[in-house]
Amino acid sequence: MPDSKIKVLLVEDDLDFIYLTETLLTADPGIEYVGYATNNIDAFRLSTSLKPHVVLMDLNLTGRNLDGIEVSKKIRCSTDAKVLIITSFEDYDTVTLACAKSFASGYVFKSQFDILLQTIKHTAHGNTPQEHLIHSLILNQLSDAEKAVLLKINGEEISLNSSSKTISNQKTTILKKLGLKNQKEIPHLFRLKG
Repeated sequence: MPDSKIKVLLVEDDLDFIYLTETLLTADPGIEYVGYATNNIDAFRLSTSLKPHVVLMDLNLTGRNLDGIEVSKKIRCSTDAKVLIITSFEDYDTVTLACAKSFASGYVFKSQFDILLQTIKHTAHGNTPQEHLIHSLILNQLSDAEKAVLLKINGEEISLNSSSKTISNQKTTILKKLGLKNQKEIPHLFRLKG
């Protein structure tokens, strides 16, 4: 949770939407608008160098179908930024699934521009109902035993009643099911409260 201004990075290729969003964000004294990227490479580079609290990510960035998913996941696995998907696709199932695949914290349809600022603030300051839903969708891929191992990996003090070989196998299975490269990505995705 940011102590002062919420740093926001925009990843969008529509110049009109960039202008509207910049105007909205720069007018709010609680927001520090750090800039924008129009492609996946710049999005990742700016996310790691500028360290925004929230990245607004266009789901369909380059005209390739839903290409914002992969860069969102990369940003979430490598930084502490929360990703908020912005999209003109108004298909709840498609967008929710995209959020789960990218580990996004939530989404806003572009037609809901009037709630964008409020959603950014809620996302930056804590878990939103959308984020809980998305995490549930992600975690539903795991068995109860794998969820317990995930909690242990993430620093929870929990007693596991399995052999070290079984736990090792479960760790590998968790990474595979979630599409992660290594355990170091987990704390960026599943932060402990407190």
